[in-house]
Amino acid sequence: MTSRSLVPMISFFVIAFSASASAQTAPPHGLPQPQSSQGPPVQSLTLQEAEKTAVRNHPQIQAAMDLATVAEEQVKQTRSAYYPLAVGNLTGVDAQNNSRITAGPLNSPNVFGKYGNGFQVSQLITDFGRTHELVKSSNLHARAQQERVVTTREDVLLNVDQSYLAVLKAQTLLRVAQATVKERQLVADQISVEAKNQLKSGLDVSFAQVDLQQAQLLLIQAENDLQASFAQLSTALGYSDQRTFQLAEQPLPVEPPPDWAQLIQQALRDRPELISQRFDLGSAQTYATAERDLWFPTLSAAGVAGLTPVREDGLDSTRYAAAGFNVEIPLFNGHLFGALRNEANAEARAQEQYLRDLQNNITRDVRTAWLKANSGYQRLSVTQQLLEQAQKALNLAQARYKLGLSSIVELSQAQLNETQAEIEQASAKYDYQTEIAVLNYEIGTVH
Repeated sequence: MTSRSLVPMISFFVIAFSASASAQTAPPHGLPQPQSSQGPPVQSLTLQEAEKTAVRNHPQIQAAMDLATVAEEQVKQTRSAYYPLAVGNLTGVDAQNNSRITAGPLNSPNVFGKYGNGFQVSQLITDFGRTHELVKSSNLHARAQQERVVTTREDVLLNVDQSYLAVLKAQTLLRVAQATVKERQLVADQISVEAKNQLKSGLDVSFAQVDLQQAQLLLIQAENDLQASFAQLSTALGYSDQRTFQLAEQPLPVEPPPDWAQLIQQALRDRPELISQRFDLGSAQTYATAERDLWFPTLSAAGVAGLTPVREDGLDSTRYAAAGFNVEIPLFNGHLFGALRNEANAEARAQEQYLRDLQNNITRDVRTAWLKANSGYQRLSVTQQLLEQAQKALNLAQARYKLGLSSIVELSQAQLNETQAEIEQASAKYDYQTEIAVLNYEIGTVH
């Protein structure tokens, strides 16, 4: 294969590798942060500060807390059936003498002109457990909603962790791209000078220019990725506008646990989604019991008292008072109660299946997250060795090229391999940190 035929092949590999470029070099706070001339100044931010900001500021968490408040108020609404109901009345009637209602109900009571004021009190004595079951169902629903607040919080924190690490990775990508452009610009300048002195060929100059232009493309992509990462982090923190930050490096996590079985048990115990779903199942089952109790009688008491300062002669007293009780026994209502009970039972069965499906999905997700974290940990040492070998190969290729013992193709390939090794080494670090964050999320221990 000729050197000329290798040009498109090398160009192809450079383009392919530039899409995922990143490197492990100096800490990111040594890099000047790009910022808009109209935006807020760059601020320092640690991961812990970012998480606190998101918890305080993110609209999803605020909405989840409001929905939890809604559920708590619904409990109070249901529990209100236990308390007496008292109302006051002011009633005035101007009736024709000896008026009698003759249409409508089966009675025909007399109507007297009068004015009176008074109050009435009613109290549920028992409905044989229906109200108790409704209150219990509402309480379980409120507890489920509280767990959804925890779930939303963990979702937001995971997004913050991923976005934070993505910015660190993008900053490293940018440093790699800047260093690559600088190094290849130097090589291109040297080869151009040597070509003018008839020490190198025009092919060498062309190869050097191709490598330089590919590095410039890498730099453009890295700058764009960094801005996109800042946009993602700003949204994760709950900001409506894009902000730039000076982030602190995170320590590398320890090796993941050796087995996933214990992690699965921990996830099935601690994941807030599962806890919430169990409460939802309990709420649905309790509500189904309450709908069954619709067929039970309801016993209530009521009392009224008041004054009638203006009255006709037919009303003898200026005061009135009465008390009584009522037993309501359901007999027939067009199969309404049966349909309500069947609906509630079907909803409870559906919630049970949702719980089962969620348990299966969480078991799968924990296994997947553990496998990725374990693989990511193994990549750390391999990519470090890869980078060391690539750097050695580049040093040898540069020495051979300067001595005229190799072609520009060998040097270009060595540069490409070294850049890709830096990319893989840096990607392995930040990918492993992200995978550990995901694993912590899956087992319910984000923070």
